[in-house]
Amino acid sequence: MKMKDYALVKYIDNKSISEKVSELSEKINNDFKDADSLLFIGVLKGAWMFLADIVRNVNLSLDISFIAVSSYLDKTETSGVVRILWDVDVPLAGKDVFLIEDIVDSGLTLKHLKELFYVRDPKSINVCCLLDKPSKRLVDIDIDYVGFTIPDYFVVGYGMDYAGKHRNLKDIYRLEFNK
Repeated sequence: MKMKDYALVKYIDNKSISEKVSELSEKINNDFKDADSLLFIGVLKGAWMFLADIVRNVNLSLDISFIAVSSYLDKTETSGVVRILWDVDVPLAGKDVFLIEDIVDSGLTLKHLKELFYVRDPKSINVCCLLDKPSKRLVDIDIDYVGFTIPDYFVVGYGMDYAGKHRNLKDIYRLEFNK
């Protein structure tokens, strides 16, 4: 689709995002102040900005890795099939793992990743997402740290995309499709 097929409407400004990141980071700092081994795993590509901002605000010793998954295939609805494109490159055993997600909607990707990671013997698996869209949930999933709960909007910016576009926007926008 071309930009003429949809409009971007500012939804969450960068100042609000920064405040929420500080809030979430402070909670993680308090909850894990005595932890021995933290591992933050960013779910690519959408969570890269959020991960960068979170780890800059967490003042604990931590390691970082990434996992790349695909379930959207350039559409606005999940395909329901989760493909691992790039796996984590460090061991999870004995670590307090944080899955850093941009958005949780159906919960299918997150459920798949948690099942994949549990067999790798982490001390704990914690989920931190910037956006939660519970109205789209298809599976029951626990999210430990939630930035914003949003309605059923398709959003872009701050790392999130539509068909590879708009990741670089500092604010979050909702897409409004022309009829």
